[in-house]
Amino acid sequence: MAKYPVFADLVVFEDEHVLMLNKPSGMASLNERNSDVLTLIDLIKKENPDYQLCHRLDKETSGILIVAKDPETYRSIAMAFEHRQVKKYYHAVVSGQLKVDHQSIVLPIALLKNGTSRINVKEGKPAETIITTIDQFRHFTLVECQPITGRQHQIRVHLAAQNFPIVCDTTYGGKIPFLSHLKRDFKTSKWENEQGMMQRVALHARAISFEVNGMEYKGEAPYPKDFAVLLKLLDKNDR
Repeated sequence: MAKYPVFADLVVFEDEHVLMLNKPSGMASLNERNSDVLTLIDLIKKENPDYQLCHRLDKETSGILIVAKDPETYRSIAMAFEHRQVKKYYHAVVSGQLKVDHQSIVLPIALLKNGTSRINVKEGKPAETIITTIDQFRHFTLVECQPITGRQHQIRVHLAAQNFPIVCDTTYGGKIPFLSHLKRDFKTSKWENEQGMMQRVALHARAISFEVNGMEYKGEAPYPKDFAVLLKLLDKNDR
C-alpha cells in the first residue's frame, strides 16, 4: 500500500521534515470562499493535520509545492520566503519568438479589485522576473521564468507586458494555439470542432530550491501530460 494513498502520485521528494508535491492543474492550493471543492490543502490535512503548505500556486498552474511536516520547519521555510531565499523556476510557453538569457524584467505591479493585476508605475509594488529562453519554435517559445518577487500573476503580467503573453492566458492577452494554424496541408472539415493544443494557461512550476534545517533542498516537478503534449506538437509541427 502506498505511503500516501491520498496523493501518492503527486510526491516528488520527501525526507523527515519536508515533502514536495507536483500539484495538478485545475486543483486549488488552498480552500476557496463559498466552495466545497477538494483542494490540495484538504488532501494534505487528511493525510496529517500537522502538515502545512508553505506557499501556493494559481489553480490553473501546475507544478512543485513545498509542504512542511512540523511547525519548526514551517517557520524556517516561511522566513526563507520572507527573505527571498527560496528560488523558484517556472516554465512557460509564450506566443512569438523570444531569445533572451537571464533577461530581467523590472516593472511594478498593482492588484486590481477584480483579482487580476497590471503594470502600474505610480501605484504598483516593485516586481522582478528573470527570463531565459529554453527552446524556440516558429511561432512560440519555451522560457524559464525566475520570479525574484512574489506578486500575484507576476510572471503572466510581466511576459504580457513584453508582448509575449503565455499561451491560453486569455486574461492577459494570450491566445489558444490550434494545430490547424501550424499544419500547411489540412482539410477544413477535419478541424471544424478542433480543440486547442492546450486548454489552460501554459505555466508550470518546474523547480524550487532553498535551505532549511542546515540542509539544501532542490526539487523538480515533471511536466504534466498536457504541457508535455503541447511541446511535442510544437516540436513536430512548428520548427
